[in-house]
Amino acid sequence: MSDSTYQSSEQPQQEPNKQDAGKDSLVNKIQQLGQTNVPQLPPDSKIHCLTIIGQIEGHIQLPPQNKTTKYEHVIPQIVAIEQNPNIEGLLVILNTVGGDVEAGLAISEMLASLSKPSVSLVLGGGHSIGVPIAVSCDYSFIAETATMTIHPVRLTGLVIGVPQTFEYLDKMQDRVINFVTKNSRVSEEKFKELMLSKGNLTRDIGTNVVGNDAVEYGLIDQVGGVGEAIKKLNELVDARQDHSEGKILQ
Repeated sequence: MSDSTYQSSEQPQQEPNKQDAGKDSLVNKIQQLGQTNVPQLPPDSKIHCLTIIGQIEGHIQLPPQNKTTKYEHVIPQIVAIEQNPNIEGLLVILNTVGGDVEAGLAISEMLASLSKPSVSLVLGGGHSIGVPIAVSCDYSFIAETATMTIHPVRLTGLVIGVPQTFEYLDKMQDRVINFVTKNSRVSEEKFKELMLSKGNLTRDIGTNVVGNDAVEYGLIDQVGGVGEAIKKLNELVDARQDHSEGKILQ
């Protein structure tokens, strides 16, 4: 009697635990993502998706209420993508207001130096230091309604007090200009014209470039969305495989 009583009393205690765990998982998904079923990339997918969203955080930690992309999180991901043989292509999704110049350039240089095909897609906005990141991939797309703000490198709200500070910012600006012109079809003269244009941005200098204009200026390769970006990336991956197979046959 004691054995049967022990077993029967033990079973009801285990079932609620499983139910509670399932409820906790469901509640967590709803709280974090607002939905109960989260789509995932298939396990055999050869494409990795990297998102650059919010403000790009560099050496100074931003307030917790800011939506940020931390460069210490992104850089190890790019290294892992380069080393992982199962990943054959990279899709970079951007919706960023910009941020730390050096952190943004570091991410841009790493993306540009990847040996694997990469495609970028600007959704919403790819502003400020987001521009070099957008052009760093092998092929770039921009949504028709997305914008890119091009402006000089500056210290917001601070006064440049000494010539050395101005010289440092000027050289940093040259680094941005050289990278963008090297990795896109825009000329240096046109990019500087957009950067230093007066009257296009209220109370500031610079230019706000929308979808088709970004393609016309040569900053971005094509207007398109997720479908076009993934299709192009698959084409680049297949072309790379064909090239590698051709080398082996030779």
